[in-house]
Amino acid sequence: MILDIAIVVFLLAVAIVLLLLEIFLLPGITVAGIGGFLFAAGGILYAYSELGVQAGNISLIVSAVVFAVSFFWLLRSNSFNKVALKKEVDSKLISTRDLGIVQGDEGIAVSRLNPMGKIRVKGITVEAKSIDGFVDENTPIVVAGIDASNLLVKIKK
Repeated sequence: MILDIAIVVFLLAVAIVLLLLEIFLLPGITVAGIGGFLFAAGGILYAYSELGVQAGNISLIVSAVVFAVSFFWLLRSNSFNKVALKKEVDSKLISTRDLGIVQGDEGIAVSRLNPMGKIRVKGITVEAKSIDGFVDENTPIVVAGIDASNLLVKIKK
């Protein structure tokens, strides 16, 4: 009888720990979540089959209460501050039209454009797309067009 109670307590304790790990630390459905579900089902079924209906009901209610209390305690505690993301992203995407670069401006290829790469125009280094195919590094270029997200460039003749 005592051994049966110890088995139920062990199975349910492992189930609670695995389910809390699944919720708070491991993304998606992982082995911890599946294992937690299986340990919980096994503990509850073992309690009903070996200890009777009353013991099964008690183990079901107690494990649900312990899980709920642990869940809310972990939500309110500061124990996850070390692993939680706290950074705020306050940057914004600057459109190529807002850079002051216009069609016909001249610059130089900072990296190889095949067909995308970095160029420098008016002292500003930006991503650009070559309409002439591949452009080697340090090749003079001319801005041929401006898109919302790209500068279109060609080799300066």
